[in-house]
Amino acid sequence: MSAATEQQDQRPGTFLERDEIKALTGRSYVKLQIEALKNMGIPFFVNAIGRPVVTRSAIEGRGNAATQQKKAWQPRVLTTG
Repeated sequence: MSAATEQQDQRPGTFLERDEIKALTGRSYVKLQIEALKNMGIPFFVNAIGRPVVTRSAIEGRGNAATQQKKAWQPRVLTTG
């Protein structure tokens, strides 16, 4: 195995693993994990088999357009002087 392949294998994936979501929420049952994620305000979606899916960037604080707070809309008349 090459060094590049070994390095790729050690990198964490884009999404949290099941055991990481369990550790994050402190819950074993999927419904309770979903409830805990909602209460914590952590962005997630539910996949086709009903499990919560959390992006690693949502936890690590690397924001993207979907997770960052959007600025409230304001008419241009009020923003230009």
